[in-house]
Amino acid sequence: METLEVIRTRRSNGKVYPDEPVDKALIETILEAGTWAPNHHHTEPWKFFVQQGEGRRPLGKTLRKIAMEDMGGKEESLDDKEAQKVAKKEEKPFRAPVVITVVAEPATKDKVIDIEEFAAAHAAVQNMLLAAHSLGLGAIWRSGAPTYHPEMRRLYNVSERGGVVGFIYLGWPASNKKKEQQRQGIEEKTTWMNEDIE
Repeated sequence: METLEVIRTRRSNGKVYPDEPVDKALIETILEAGTWAPNHHHTEPWKFFVQQGEGRRPLGKTLRKIAMEDMGGKEESLDDKEAQKVAKKEEKPFRAPVVITVVAEPATKDKVIDIEEFAAAHAAVQNMLLAAHSLGLGAIWRSGAPTYHPEMRRLYNVSERGGVVGFIYLGWPASNKKKEQQRQGIEEKTTWMNEDIE
């Protein structure tokens, strides 16, 4: 596919076959695409954690722990509905055969600005999503409040300056249906500045 076609046709796809493995070579191709993201001062601030099989369990347990904390922290005090909700959290990483956690870890070099390091890690995520799409894989970038919780930082041994920027759920698409999407035209989002402003 041409680059612009890949960009225009990529869609978040969370409906993948959870038990159908993805070849390691394909995963490595996607990871390498991430490493070509732009980054100031060549800091390459991203880290990738590839979780498969029972390697997804620590993420599930951490999601469960965070959910428990949100509900008061005591399992014995949960009603049936709450207990089901907590149990469901632990199984979330098993919706896809591969979960890639992307972390931003700012460099300690002079002139490094932390927000730019996070921007580079986000650019790496986009590269990876585009690579996955071009290889025929389904992928979705998941985040949300638990992503930024201290327990998640502990799980991936992230420094105080760094952070988890999201989870890429990856697998073979169970459905190739693509939602028709419209984006606002560039006219709505662009200001052309061709003259000096007094």
